[in-house]
Amino acid sequence: MSVNPLNLGEITIGGGSPFVLIAGPCVIESEAHALDLAGRLVDIARRTRVPFIFKASYDKANRTSGRSFRGPGLDEGLRVLAAIKARYGVPILTDIHEPAQAAAAAAVADVLQIPAFLCRQTDLLVAAAKTGTIVNIKKGQFLAPDDVKHAIAKVVDAGNPRVVLTERGTSFGYHNLVVDMRAFPMMRAQGVPVVFDVTHSLQLPGGGDGVTAGQAEYIVPLASAGIAAGVDGVFLEVHEEPSRAKSDAQNALRLDALEPLLRRLIAIDAITKQAEARLHG
Repeated sequence: MSVNPLNLGEITIGGGSPFVLIAGPCVIESEAHALDLAGRLVDIARRTRVPFIFKASYDKANRTSGRSFRGPGLDEGLRVLAAIKARYGVPILTDIHEPAQAAAAAAVADVLQIPAFLCRQTDLLVAAAKTGTIVNIKKGQFLAPDDVKHAIAKVVDAGNPRVVLTERGTSFGYHNLVVDMRAFPMMRAQGVPVVFDVTHSLQLPGGGDGVTAGQAEYIVPLASAGIAAGVDGVFLEVHEEPSRAKSDAQNALRLDALEPLLRRLIAIDAITKQAEARLHG
Protein backbone atom coordinates (compact mmCIF):
# COMPACT_ATOMS: atom_id res chain seq x y z
CA MET A 1 0.00 0.00 0.00
CA SER A 2 1.48 3.34 -1.07
CA VAL A 3 1.13 6.41 1.12
CA ASN A 4 1.36 10.11 0.41
CA PRO A 5 5.07 10.97 0.38
CA LEU A 6 6.70 13.63 2.55
CA ASN A 7 9.69 15.58 1.29
CA LEU A 8 12.51 16.60 3.61
CA GLY A 9 15.16 18.28 1.51
CA GLU A 10 16.55 15.56 -0.74
CA ILE A 11 14.85 12.82 1.30
CA THR A 12 11.43 11.43 0.42
CA ILE A 13 9.58 9.43 3.06
CA GLY A 14 6.89 7.09 1.74
CA GLY A 15 5.27 6.99 -1.67
CA GLY A 16 7.28 3.96 -2.74
CA SER A 17 10.66 5.56 -2.05
CA PRO A 18 13.48 3.53 -0.47
CA PHE A 19 13.21 3.24 3.30
CA VAL A 20 14.64 6.02 5.45
CA LEU A 21 16.99 5.40 8.38
CA ILE A 22 16.42 7.39 11.58
CA ALA A 23 19.34 6.67 13.90
CA GLY A 24 21.54 8.03 16.63
CA PRO A 25 22.16 7.69 20.36
CA CYS A 26 19.17 7.55 22.67
CA VAL A 27 20.32 10.71 24.43
CA ILE A 28 23.05 13.29 23.91
CA GLU A 29 25.76 12.05 26.28
CA SER A 30 28.24 14.82 25.44
CA GLU A 31 28.92 17.12 22.52
CA ALA A 32 32.07 15.21 21.54
CA HIS A 33 30.30 11.84 21.61
CA ALA A 34 27.29 13.06 19.63
CA LEU A 35 29.43 14.73 16.97
CA ASP A 36 31.66 11.69 16.56
CA LEU A 37 28.79 9.22 16.38
CA ALA A 38 26.87 11.42 13.95
CA GLY A 39 29.85 11.57 11.63
CA ARG A 40 30.26 7.80 11.66
CA LEU A 41 26.56 7.31 10.97
CA VAL A 42 26.69 9.77 8.07
CA ASP A 43 29.61 7.82 6.58
CA ILE A 44 27.69 4.53 6.81
CA ALA A 45 24.57 6.08 5.30
CA ARG A 46 26.59 7.44 2.40
CA ARG A 47 28.32 4.12 1.74
CA THR A 48 25.02 2.26 1.71
CA ARG A 49 23.11 5.13 0.03
CA VAL A 50 20.37 4.98 2.64
CA PRO A 51 18.53 8.28 3.26
CA PHE A 52 19.43 9.28 6.82
CA ILE A 53 17.98 11.44 9.59
CA PHE A 54 20.02 11.86 12.77
CA LYS A 55 18.14 11.32 16.04
CA ALA A 56 19.07 12.18 19.61
CA SER A 57 17.19 13.44 22.64
CA TYR A 58 18.23 16.48 24.67
CA ASP A 59 16.13 15.29 27.61
CA LYS A 60 14.81 11.86 28.55
CA ALA A 61 11.91 13.14 30.59
CA ASN A 62 10.25 9.75 31.10
CA ARG A 63 13.07 7.64 32.53
CA THR A 64 12.02 4.84 34.87
CA SER A 65 14.04 6.20 37.80
CA GLY A 66 14.51 9.80 38.84
CA ARG A 67 18.20 9.04 39.30
CA SER A 68 18.72 8.08 35.65
CA PHE A 69 20.72 10.26 33.25
CA ARG A 70 18.38 12.60 31.39
CA GLY A 71 20.66 14.53 29.05
CA PRO A 72 21.98 18.09 28.76
CA GLY A 73 18.59 19.82 28.64
CA LEU A 74 16.85 21.94 26.02
CA ASP A 75 19.28 24.81 25.42
CA GLU A 76 22.54 22.86 25.47
CA GLY A 77 21.02 19.91 23.65
CA LEU A 78 19.70 22.03 20.80
CA ARG A 79 23.09 23.74 20.53
CA VAL A 80 24.72 20.32 20.06
CA LEU A 81 22.11 19.23 17.51
CA ALA A 82 22.60 22.50 15.60
CA ALA A 83 26.35 21.83 15.52
CA ILE A 84 25.76 18.34 14.09
CA LYS A 85 23.42 19.72 11.45
CA ALA A 86 25.92 22.44 10.48
CA ARG A 87 28.91 20.09 10.30
CA TYR A 88 27.33 17.19 8.43
CA GLY A 89 24.33 18.72 6.64
CA VAL A 90 22.09 15.96 7.98
CA PRO A 91 18.42 16.42 8.95
CA ILE A 92 17.69 16.26 12.67
CA LEU A 93 14.92 14.56 14.66
CA THR A 94 14.37 15.18 18.35
CA ASP A 95 11.50 14.75 20.77
CA ILE A 96 9.59 17.36 22.71
CA HIS A 97 7.74 16.86 25.97
CA GLU A 98 6.01 20.19 26.61
CA PRO A 99 4.25 22.65 24.27
CA ALA A 100 6.69 25.39 25.27
CA GLN A 101 9.58 23.41 23.78
CA ALA A 102 8.10 23.17 20.28
CA ALA A 103 9.20 26.47 18.75
CA ALA A 104 12.77 26.29 20.04
CA ALA A 105 13.19 22.68 18.95
CA ALA A 106 11.70 23.39 15.51
CA ALA A 107 14.28 26.14 14.96
CA VAL A 108 16.90 23.35 14.85
CA ALA A 109 15.11 20.07 14.15
CA ASP A 110 13.58 19.03 10.84
CA VAL A 111 11.27 16.53 12.54
CA LEU A 112 9.60 16.96 15.94
CA GLN A 113 8.81 13.69 17.65
CA ILE A 114 5.90 13.17 20.02
CA PRO A 115 6.81 10.47 22.58
CA ALA A 116 4.54 7.44 22.76
CA PHE A 117 3.36 8.18 26.29
CA LEU A 118 2.33 11.69 25.15
CA CYS A 119 0.69 10.84 21.82
CA ARG A 120 -2.76 11.91 23.01
CA GLN A 121 -1.62 15.21 24.57
CA THR A 122 -3.60 17.70 22.50
CA ASP A 123 -1.68 20.84 23.46
CA LEU A 124 1.64 19.16 22.64
CA LEU A 125 0.42 17.91 19.25
CA VAL A 126 -1.04 21.30 18.34
CA ALA A 127 2.10 23.18 19.40
CA ALA A 128 4.25 20.85 17.27
CA ALA A 129 1.86 21.21 14.34
CA LYS A 130 1.93 24.99 14.45
CA THR A 131 5.68 25.06 13.87
CA GLY A 132 5.08 23.67 10.35
CA THR A 133 7.78 21.07 10.95
CA ILE A 134 7.21 17.40 10.17
CA VAL A 135 5.59 15.80 13.22
CA ASN A 136 6.49 12.20 14.01
CA ILE A 137 3.85 10.69 16.31
CA LYS A 138 4.86 7.57 18.15
CA LYS A 139 1.90 5.28 18.66
CA GLY A 140 1.39 4.72 22.37
CA GLN A 141 1.97 1.24 23.72
CA PHE A 142 -1.64 1.39 24.92
CA LEU A 143 -3.28 2.22 21.55
CA ALA A 144 -4.72 0.07 18.80
CA PRO A 145 -3.31 0.87 15.34
CA ASP A 146 -6.44 2.62 14.08
CA ASP A 147 -6.64 4.82 17.20
CA VAL A 148 -3.80 6.96 15.85
CA LYS A 149 -6.20 8.61 13.41
CA HIS A 150 -7.29 10.91 16.22
CA ALA A 151 -3.73 12.06 16.92
CA ILE A 152 -3.19 12.65 13.19
CA ALA A 153 -6.37 14.72 13.06
CA LYS A 154 -5.17 16.96 15.88
CA VAL A 155 -2.04 17.84 13.89
CA VAL A 156 -3.80 18.20 10.54
CA ASP A 157 -6.64 20.26 12.03
CA ALA A 158 -4.01 22.62 13.44
CA GLY A 159 -2.91 23.30 9.85
CA ASN A 160 -0.06 20.84 9.37
CA PRO A 161 -0.51 17.80 7.09
CA ARG A 162 3.17 16.78 7.46
CA VAL A 163 2.73 13.75 9.72
CA VAL A 164 4.67 10.51 10.17
CA LEU A 165 3.55 7.63 12.41
CA THR A 166 5.94 5.39 14.30
CA GLU A 167 5.20 1.92 15.64
CA ARG A 168 7.12 1.02 18.81
CA GLY A 169 5.34 -2.06 20.11
CA THR A 170 2.24 -2.71 22.20
CA SER A 171 2.10 -3.62 25.89
CA PHE A 172 1.85 -7.37 26.30
CA GLY A 173 1.55 -8.16 29.97
CA TYR A 174 4.04 -6.84 32.48
CA HIS A 175 7.53 -5.75 31.34
CA ASN A 176 6.99 -6.83 27.75
CA LEU A 177 6.06 -5.46 24.33
CA VAL A 178 4.97 -7.21 21.16
CA VAL A 179 4.91 -5.98 17.55
CA ASP A 180 1.79 -6.91 15.60
CA MET A 181 2.74 -6.91 11.91
CA ARG A 182 -0.89 -6.12 11.06
CA ALA A 183 -0.30 -2.70 12.60
CA PHE A 184 1.84 -1.54 9.67
CA PRO A 185 -0.81 -1.75 6.93
CA MET A 186 -3.44 -0.55 9.38
CA MET A 187 -1.42 2.58 10.17
CA ARG A 188 -0.40 3.14 6.55
CA ALA A 189 -4.10 3.06 5.65
CA GLN A 190 -4.27 6.50 7.28
CA GLY A 191 -2.35 7.78 4.23
CA VAL A 192 0.81 8.83 6.07
CA PRO A 193 4.29 7.27 6.14
CA VAL A 194 4.96 4.70 8.85
CA VAL A 195 8.31 4.16 10.57
CA PHE A 196 9.21 1.09 12.60
CA ASP A 197 11.02 1.87 15.85
CA VAL A 198 12.82 -1.42 16.27
CA THR A 199 14.83 -0.25 19.27
CA HIS A 200 11.95 0.59 21.57
CA SER A 201 9.87 -2.35 20.40
CA LEU A 202 12.55 -4.53 22.00
CA GLN A 203 12.37 -2.84 25.37
CA LEU A 204 11.30 -4.71 28.49
CA PRO A 205 9.78 -1.62 30.14
CA GLY A 206 10.78 -1.29 33.76
CA GLY A 207 12.15 -4.81 33.65
CA GLY A 208 15.57 -3.86 35.02
CA ASP A 209 14.60 -2.72 38.54
CA GLY A 210 14.79 1.02 37.89
CA VAL A 211 16.03 0.88 34.31
CA THR A 212 14.47 -0.35 31.10
CA ALA A 213 15.82 -3.71 30.04
CA GLY A 214 15.85 -4.87 26.42
CA GLN A 215 16.58 -7.59 23.87
CA ALA A 216 18.94 -6.17 21.27
CA GLU A 217 19.69 -9.69 20.01
CA TYR A 218 16.39 -9.58 18.10
CA ILE A 219 17.03 -6.34 16.18
CA VAL A 220 17.93 -8.10 12.91
CA PRO A 221 14.86 -10.35 12.58
CA LEU A 222 12.46 -7.67 13.75
CA ALA A 223 13.85 -4.98 11.44
CA SER A 224 13.82 -7.45 8.54
CA ALA A 225 10.19 -8.34 9.18
CA GLY A 226 9.20 -4.68 9.29
CA ILE A 227 10.86 -3.89 5.98
CA ALA A 228 9.22 -6.96 4.42
CA ALA A 229 5.89 -5.65 5.72
CA GLY A 230 6.44 -2.43 3.76
CA VAL A 231 7.36 0.22 6.33
CA ASP A 232 8.66 3.55 5.05
CA GLY A 233 11.47 3.93 7.56
CA VAL A 234 13.41 2.24 10.33
CA PHE A 235 14.26 3.85 13.66
CA LEU A 236 17.34 2.50 15.44
CA GLU A 237 19.24 3.76 18.44
CA VAL A 238 22.92 3.09 17.81
CA HIS A 239 25.96 3.24 20.07
CA GLU A 240 29.58 2.27 19.51
CA GLU A 241 29.54 0.40 22.83
CA PRO A 242 25.95 -0.17 23.99
CA SER A 243 26.99 -1.46 27.41
CA ARG A 244 28.34 2.04 28.16
CA ALA A 245 25.30 3.90 26.81
CA LYS A 246 23.65 6.20 29.35
CA SER A 247 20.15 5.27 28.17
CA ASP A 248 18.60 2.20 26.52
CA ALA A 249 21.85 0.27 26.76
CA GLN A 250 20.21 -3.15 26.48
CA ASN A 251 18.30 -2.53 23.27
CA ALA A 252 20.69 -0.33 21.27
CA LEU A 253 22.41 -1.61 18.14
CA ARG A 254 26.21 -1.78 18.09
CA LEU A 255 27.59 0.68 15.57
CA ASP A 256 29.67 -1.97 13.80
CA ALA A 257 26.50 -4.02 13.21
CA LEU A 258 24.66 -1.20 11.44
CA GLU A 259 26.15 -1.45 7.94
CA PRO A 260 25.58 -5.22 7.57
CA LEU A 261 22.02 -4.74 8.82
CA LEU A 262 21.36 -1.92 6.36
CA ARG A 263 22.64 -3.98 3.43
CA ARG A 264 20.29 -6.79 4.46
CA LEU A 265 17.37 -4.37 4.73
CA ILE A 266 18.17 -2.79 1.36
CA ALA A 267 17.89 -6.20 -0.30
CA ILE A 268 14.58 -6.96 1.44
CA ASP A 269 13.22 -3.49 0.63
CA ALA A 270 14.00 -3.94 -3.06
CA ILE A 271 12.19 -7.29 -3.18
CA THR A 272 9.19 -5.89 -1.30
CA LYS A 273 8.83 -2.88 -3.60
CA GLN A 274 9.29 -5.00 -6.75
CA ALA A 275 6.53 -7.30 -5.54
CA GLU A 276 4.23 -4.36 -4.84
CA ALA A 277 4.94 -2.91 -8.27
CA ARG A 278 4.07 -6.19 -9.99
CA LEU A 279 0.86 -6.54 -7.99
CA HIS A 280 -0.34 -3.00 -8.54
CA GLY A 281 1.40 -2.06 -11.76
